[in-house]
Amino acid sequence: MIKFRAWNGYRKTMADYVSAIQNGDTQGTPSSVNVIVNRKNETWDIKNDDVELLQFTNLKDVNGKPIYEGDIVESSYKYAQPKVSQIIIENGNSYILGEDLATGNEMLVSDHVNEIEVIGNVYTSPELLEVKK
Repeated sequence: MIKFRAWNGYRKTMADYVSAIQNGDTQGTPSSVNVIVNRKNETWDIKNDDVELLQFTNLKDVNGKPIYEGDIVESSYKYAQPKVSQIIIENGNSYILGEDLATGNEMLVSDHVNEIEVIGNVYTSPELLEVKK
């Protein structure tokens, strides 16, 4: 099952539950998304609300927290001090840590899921990437 959460760039709000994605008229491009925010159902317009859909990786971090695209994780893999990276998804199926785990190369999250902890995401706490690099 593919799950998403959504970031509303206009309202600067994250919806942790996306209940439906409505397709627009062109090429199956989403036009709106139904979400639950503060226990209320809302519909966000993809374009006007500057909505970003963030896919669930089907993995959980060392503390059991779900890992989504755009999450910022901390890893102590091969480091004396924890290292911070961003979760990205490539080719629809590859769940990888963006840059700099030991070699500067991307690594599969599934290979290191027991060594990473979600500490934020690029939308609500982008400073985590700047401060800890």
